Formats: sequence, C-alpha cells, structure tokens
Amino acid sequence: DMQCTDVFHFCACRTEVRPRVARPFSVVVAIDFGTTSSGYAFSFTEDPETIHMMRRWEGGDPGVANQKSPTCLLLTPDLRFHSFGFAARDSYHDLDPEEARHWLYFDKFKMKIHSTSDLTMETELESVSGRRVRAIEVFAHALRFFREHVLKEVKDQSSSVLEGNEVRWVITVPAVWRQPAKQFMREAAYLAGLVTPDSPDQLLIALEPEAASLYCRKLHLHQVIDLSQRPIINGLDVEGSHPFDSSFRQAREQLRRARHSRTFLVESGTGELWSEMQTGDRYIVADCGGGTVDLTVHQIEQPQGTLKELYKASGGPYGAVGVDLAFEAMLCQIFGADFIESFKAKRPAAWVDLTIAFEARKRTAAPGRANSLNISLPFSFIDFYKRHRGQSVETALRKSNMNFIKWSSQGMLRLSAEAMNQLFQPTINNIIKHVENLMQKEEVKDVRFLFLVGGFAESPMLQRAAQNALGRNCRIIIPHDVGLTILKGAVLFGLDPTVVRVRRCPLTYGVGVLNRFVEGRHPRDKLLIKDGREWCTDILDRFVSVDQSVALGEVVRRSYTPARMGQRKIIINIYCSDTDDITYITDPGVRKCGAITLDLLESGAVAASAGDNDKGSAIERREIRTTMQFGDTEIKVTAVDVATGQLVRASIDFLSN
Repeated sequence: DMQCTDVFHFCACRTEVRPRVARPFSVVVAIDFGTTSSGYAFSFTEDPETIHMMRRWEGGDPGVANQKSPTCLLLTPDLRFHSFGFAARDSYHDLDPEEARHWLYFDKFKMKIHSTSDLTMETELESVSGRRVRAIEVFAHALRFFREHVLKEVKDQSSSVLEGNEVRWVITVPAVWRQPAKQFMREAAYLAGLVTPDSPDQLLIALEPEAASLYCRKLHLHQVIDLSQRPIINGLDVEGSHPFDSSFRQAREQLRRARHSRTFLVESGTGELWSEMQTGDRYIVADCGGGTVDLTVHQIEQPQGTLKELYKASGGPYGAVGVDLAFEAMLCQIFGADFIESFKAKRPAAWVDLTIAFEARKRTAAPGRANSLNISLPFSFIDFYKRHRGQSVETALRKSNMNFIKWSSQGMLRLSAEAMNQLFQPTINNIIKHVENLMQKEEVKDVRFLFLVGGFAESPMLQRAAQNALGRNCRIIIPHDVGLTILKGAVLFGLDPTVVRVRRCPLTYGVGVLNRFVEGRHPRDKLLIKDGREWCTDILDRFVSVDQSVALGEVVRRSYTPARMGQRKIIINIYCSDTDDITYITDPGVRKCGAITLDLLESGAVAASAGDNDKGSAIERREIRTTMQFGDTEIKVTAVDVATGQLVRASIDFLSN
C-alpha cells in the first residue's frame, strides 16, 4: 500500500495555551459510523499531528472515489457474519435470487436508531428480504468488523506491541440523537469487544458536528471552498461569468489530488482561516450526512482555543437518503407500490442494484445540467413487471403521465433535469429551512459563518441552494475533503476530549420529589398524608434546564437515603422534557426517560443483621451522595456513601425504559 508524501499541513498561527493532557493511551481510533458510508482513522499519541486515514478497500462504485465504505452488512441464513461494505454488496448481488431471500442484507440501518422512540436492547431491524434480527447484533457485527481491520492496520504501522487497553476508541453519533441512542452505540461497542464495560473511559462517544467543528477551526484558506459570489481559491479571485462552476472544477481537481494521500498533518493552534476572515470567532456547522442534518453553533474561546456551544443542537432526519426515498416513491407512483414491495421481497439483490445505480447518478446531479440522467433498470425488473402486470415498463411510464421521465430504447429510465430537481427539493428545502430557523435565534443572530460538512455537502445541488438562500447573510465554507471532515475531527476529539468546554443541554432533566404541601399553591390531587404530615407529590426537582450552558466537569449533587432497612438498591426514575416551564412530572410533555440505580449491597451500605440495634438509627439515615455530569457528550453519574466515604456503584440507564 503506497504511502504518498503529500500531507496536509495546518500551520499554527495562534498557539494554544492549554496544558497537554496526560495520555494513558498510545493510539486513538475514530470510527465514523455513517448512515450511507463508514470509515475509520487513527493517530498515535506520540505524534498527534498526524492522522492516518483508513486503507482503500477492494471494490468501489463508479463515480464514488472515497476512502469510506458503504454501511452495508450481510449475514448468512444462520445469522453469522458474512461481510461488510463493498464485499457485502457484491456478495449479495452474486447470490441466486432464491437463495438471497434467506440471507440478511442491511443497509442504511443507522436511521432506525434515530426514528425509534422507545429504543431498547431488544429493538429489531428488518433486512431487505424481510427477516428480522436484534438491532444491537447488527451494530455489533459492523463494529467488530471495524475493530479487526483497524487493529491489523495499526499494528502494521506501529513498531511496539499494542495492548488492548492502549487504544482509545471514538465512535461518532449525530448531536441530535437522544441519550438512549448514544447509550445504544456504547452497548454495541461493548458487545463487539472494542472495550469492556469495566473501562468505559476507553470509549468516547463523539458528536458528529462537534468533531467537524474541531477540524474546521484548524483549516486554512487553501483548504476550503468559499461559496460567496467571488470564490477565493488559493487566494486568487476567480473571474468569469460562472465563478461558481469554475471554482468547483478547481476544487474537484484538488480533491482528486488530495484523495491519494492517506495521512493528514494537523498542527496545534487555530488555522489562519480565522484571522484572515475577521468575522469573529463564532460559526455554525451544518453536518449534512446520509441520514441526518445536524446543526451546531460554536464560539472559539481565546487564548485557550477551546470551544463553547452557543445554542442546543438541532436538526433532523433530512439527510441525502431523503432523495433516495423520493426516487423510491416515484417508482411506486409509476409502477404501483404493491409491485415495488413484491419486487423487493422476491428479487432483493436486484432491488439493491437499482438503488446503487440511482445513487451513482444522484452524485452527478448539478444545478446547471441540461441533459437527462440515465438509470438502467435491472433486466429482472423489466421481466418481473411484464409477468406481474401483463404490460411493459414502457407502457407503465406512458400511462403514468410523468412527463419528465422517459423510457430509452436501451432499457433505461431517463430522468430530466427537472425530475432530478424534484427529487432533491423536499430534502434540500428542509435543510435550508432548518438553518434559517436557527439563524433567527437570539444567540445565533450575528453569526456570519456557515460550514457545510458531511457527504451531502459534496452535492452541487445543495451547495447552490444554500448559497442562494443563505449567502446574503453569511459566508458559506466547505472544507475540501468534506466527506472525511468528521472522521478527522473525531480523532482530534479522542486526542483531547476537553477541547469542547461548554455545551448546551438538549432537554430539561430531573426527578420527582415530595415537598411540604402548601394550601392554595399545590393542587389537592397531589396531596399525600404520611406520618401525619401533608406532602405534595410529583414535584419536579430539576437537575438541568433545556438550553442551559453546562461546562465540562460541572456537577449536580443530590443526596438520597434508603427508605427501609436492608434495602439493596435505590432506583430513581429520571424525567425529561423539551420545555422548561414545568412544575410536576405529570405535566404534559414530561416523560420518564431513564433511571439511576445505586447499588448498596456491594458498598456495604446495607445494614448488617437486625441485632445491631444500637447502630440501627445511623444506618437507617444512611446518606448516599450522588453526583451527575451533564456537560459531556453522555450523561454520567457517580455516588458515595457519606458515612463511610466509600464509592457506591452507580449506573444510569436510558435503554430499558
């Protein structure tokens, strides 16, 4: 595998005055587990400036030159792992159609985690042929595959022997994901053997736009495309009637050159992009991926160069997959939804071929195109339709009255530029609308800087729409290797997770408590009489409020006491809400989202035999002080027995709701 020498350099213009973190790990590995494509990158902690990108794999699609692999997984009929990525796709394609119905092929399965409201370890995924399997198994298979590939490659590049505990793993998730989904990824990593549950700190969950942001703040002018009307590429104004197109041509050329290199150099400090732009130190990162669009607003804090989140993460399921779904809906409109369903079930591999053919075309769609895009229909589609419907595909197209889709004699669907536009429009409009809404928020109003990152940001359709809709209010910047931005940023995050210093809470979290009942203030239906005292039940004790700023390391402390002697566990239900104007856990919009468990048995906090009567009262009033952290990418909890100073085993669970 030839290592090319052109490495990307980031020059330090402002040196960061931050203490170097003591690093027990010798290598940081980031896995960007995407909806449509996935990849990994790593860096050795003694040379943190160099980021190694994953090796190119066998296979590949026409028109897709990238270093990531499609997120597809193939399991055998007896549910064993067969292959991942291009290999999975090719093997599935080569199966006999009868046989293929018994195999399990999964693609774009990450979306399911986003859309499932009551995610648990038992949540199932459906393969293309309709067979179901537990989602956690599918994710674990994929992560296990990455683990083997990564470790082999790291070993090839490292002179010393690697112990398992020397690797810090970073897995990226969308920032808009809720706590259960983040925990789900962590559990899948435990199942895949990346790390053991006893050393949770060896695995970090990184937020995708946050990772992108870490990378973007190190960029130079020659490493980005500026979409403003006179794009500056390599410091030169690009003249001409279509500054847009020529700048993209140049950028593509640079992308092609850059792709051959697998190592990137990242220097400490902030890239000179910032000093050159003089637009202040605040920016929006719009991470436009396959599945979701994720918006984050950051401010660079000087002189440390740390980041502070200015508004809570927002976004939604408006990724590039929306365009594929629009294509599928269009096929259903022409050929009938029932036909498409049965074609998928009976000829699953041919269906996958058709989606791949569409995706390759989708990538070439550009606003200025006048000519049609041809998508070849698999022979089995044409044949299957004729047998099922007794008429030809051509007739169906004619009858459907869709003027902008024609049938070509070579067996292709011809999509006019207008048709392609219609497929893109709903998804792109959703993205633009989301960014516009965000820009109207008080905290975001004066931000003049928008980074477009993620795979969908490569689409000229999205770039043009963003420039037209948003270009008046802000400068839109696209890093050159935009599909790999998150991966590189995730490595930077793993090298120093303290770099994001302040985050905003996505939700209000708290627990239900009893307070003294106050006549006239509390409703009668909340009255509880206990030991002759009047209590008001269900009052929300707030830990943090939605959109509250929480710094890393900031804690919320509460003390809890066992209700009775010999109690083995204290279980505290956690409630959350999207709004903050709530008083009771029974208010509309408040939902139970998880539980904290304090294990009293292990820490000796359970009273001994009832014979110790003289000490009984002290033990009864035993106080367990619980400390919670909301400033990290995941919610964390620890607890201590105040009387003995011993740690109490504390866990927080959002998945068994």
